[in-house]
Amino acid sequence: MANEIELISDGHGIAIVGDPASVEQFLASEGLPSRDLRLDRLSNGLSRGASVAQTASQISENSGRWVQLTKESAEAVKKYGLMDTKTPGVKHAMVGKPGEVKQWIQIVKTPGSLITNPALLSGAAGIMTQMAMQQQMDQIVEYLETIDAKLDDVLRSQTNQVLARVDGVDLAIREAMSIRDSVGRVSEVTWSKVQSSASAILETQGYALRQLGDLADKLERKAKLDEVGDAIDDAKQEVQKWLSVLARCFQLHDAVAVLELDRVLDASPDELDRHRLGLQAARRSRLELITQVTLRLLDRMDEVAHLANSKVLLHPTRSPAIVQATNQVAIGVGDFHEVLGLEAPADTQEARRWTDAAGERWDQAREMGAEGVTSVRQFGTETLGQAKSVKSRLADKLAERRRVRADGAEEGRDGSE
Repeated sequence: MANEIELISDGHGIAIVGDPASVEQFLASEGLPSRDLRLDRLSNGLSRGASVAQTASQISENSGRWVQLTKESAEAVKKYGLMDTKTPGVKHAMVGKPGEVKQWIQIVKTPGSLITNPALLSGAAGIMTQMAMQQQMDQIVEYLETIDAKLDDVLRSQTNQVLARVDGVDLAIREAMSIRDSVGRVSEVTWSKVQSSASAILETQGYALRQLGDLADKLERKAKLDEVGDAIDDAKQEVQKWLSVLARCFQLHDAVAVLELDRVLDASPDELDRHRLGLQAARRSRLELITQVTLRLLDRMDEVAHLANSKVLLHPTRSPAIVQATNQVAIGVGDFHEVLGLEAPADTQEARRWTDAAGERWDQAREMGAEGVTSVRQFGTETLGQAKSVKSRLADKLAERRRVRADGAEEGRDGSE
């Protein structure tokens, strides 16, 4: 398979498999950052049955790199027309660079390709799911570090008290991951360390969701501007705290799922595809539940902004401050959605730029005094529109992200797109 590579997409990432030099050449030509796919991890789980020799040979001869599915990476492989495979949710294409031709061109599948070995293709799809989860876990770690720096000592202590419920789970996962890295598999003994951890994670996640729901209810019950102002001031930090707890729970869920896939690969490789799809479905359900709660919170932010705008003439200082606070909450929710893959990064960046501009406008309005009341009212309307658009974009961008994934995974169903 010299000068030939295989492209595999599961809708979340893209694997490039083949001769190491050809893989690196392809990645360089397309300008795609990547991570080691570690195909060697398939040796233990798939080296069984009549195809042992073929599987071992394919694993030893091939190098694999994983690329996160983004708009750029999806466009880079779109031209190669990935085709359906018998592995659910997985697309495949084989491309080569014969002779001196400068552009990679699609070629027919050849003996020895992954698509001719369903077990190996299934195993590769399982590893790709793990890679996508690990990528997001890394992003959540960075997000949590950023949030922790913003919390005051009291809120940080409160957050730690809640997360103490899952500290034991974290330690068990770290131990299991360490053993997995050392021996290259997840044995029954290793899996026993974490297999009962889901209940603790779900309990903590449920508690955080309930707290966010209570915050939304509290804001809904307030009718007077002073009451709303006090409530929104409290909510700014409280929302950030509970979002960080949810992010931590999501990270731990993914870590357990990574170990679970390795355990299934080791113990029941024939069930790997079904288990992979089941884990992805459960993950989507968690995301949908989190989205419902956070969008409801943004609805309350809209209502608070409406109230503050309606009182701007009577409270020219308090009203702008309240609207500004609702925007800060909206940005925090936007950052949270972004790290969980529910919002395009540009949305949060735009919200930050707009908030900076908002502060300048409020300062100018205050300096203008009575003459500036009209400007304040006008800006209050713009503020409300921006806050509402943050909420609507969460849903719109989720659909957009799914479209991008579909383009990357499904483009070329007939090989001609």
